[in-house]
Amino acid sequence: MATNNEAVVEIAQTAGKYTSSIVLQADNKYIDVKSILGLFTTLVNTKSYELHVHGPDAEEAKKAVTEVFAKHGLDVKVVAE
Repeated sequence: MATNNEAVVEIAQTAGKYTSSIVLQADNKYIDVKSILGLFTTLVNTKSYELHVHGPDAEEAKKAVTEVFAKHGLDVKVVAE
């Protein structure tokens, strides 16, 4: 598995550029993607993720964050609300 440190930092930094709420669902846990600590504990143990994005810039945020996940080989599915 790829080292997740880079992925975690890049995902959190990318998410932080948006005002939308960006929440990752993994194994029945919900993690604020802007929280580096939350991501660290989650990306290590889980293989599939669902992304919930709400807010004024949700479309841009979804695109940017999913691109970072894909770049690091992480499988994420954006949940259509």
